[in-house]
Amino acid sequence: MVPIKQVHVWDEAQARSLDREGIRELARSIKNEGLQNPPLVQKNGRGQFLLMSGQRRLAALKLLKAKKIPVLVLTKGYDLENAKAASVIENLHRKNMNPKDMAKSCSFLAEKMGITVGARSLGITRKTFKKYVGFAALPEKIKNLVPGTISSSVAIKLHSIIPNVPKAIKIAQRISALDARTQKAYLRVLARYPSANHKKLLRQARLLAIRKTVPVTLPSTYAKKLEKESLYREEEPEKLAQQIVVSWLAKRNHRR
Repeated sequence: MVPIKQVHVWDEAQARSLDREGIRELARSIKNEGLQNPPLVQKNGRGQFLLMSGQRRLAALKLLKAKKIPVLVLTKGYDLENAKAASVIENLHRKNMNPKDMAKSCSFLAEKMGITVGARSLGITRKTFKKYVGFAALPEKIKNLVPGTISSSVAIKLHSIIPNVPKAIKIAQRISALDARTQKAYLRVLARYPSANHKKLLRQARLLAIRKTVPVTLPSTYAKKLEKESLYREEEPEKLAQQIVVSWLAKRNHRR
């Protein structure tokens, strides 16, 4: 048991926003059922303790006006940077972490541990981890578009194509109502023609976004003809239909 005022959270964690309603729920649970898993701390050499994990539990105990709290004290200390990393990892496993907090934390872990170790410690792929790191480097006004206007991956790609923030924001607002496939196609076209107007970009994007698999319903007469021809050629009807469509489109393109 240690005085709660002797338990300190490192500065960057102090600035991290915690879900207030979640903290209140946790406080009620601790009050009714007790603290099942004490925070993890280590001595910092000045008669105080550095919090390693359990920031939400500590906040809940402060809400309950606790004077002393039970803690688990590490016998083998970490340096401050490793302590921060451990605390970040513990907090990243919370639910409902917003993209900005996740990105900032992943960026910190990438710097201290490297991408591979950081991704493994969080149980996510290197690709996902690197996306969060890339998101952390975006201008704040672009970050604020996520997730209400565009996704984090779209924000990263858009900023890489259009570094001008006001222009990127304008484009984000224009494509926010598009489905994910068309947004992706729009960015591909935008990368090739960054000065093109929105109408032209949208038209090209919709052409690119056409699905490769298109369901076709044939009148019964033509369906029977297709079936007969496929039996004659000993081919699947779907494959034969694909060949017919591709051949027809190729001839139309040649005529133009």
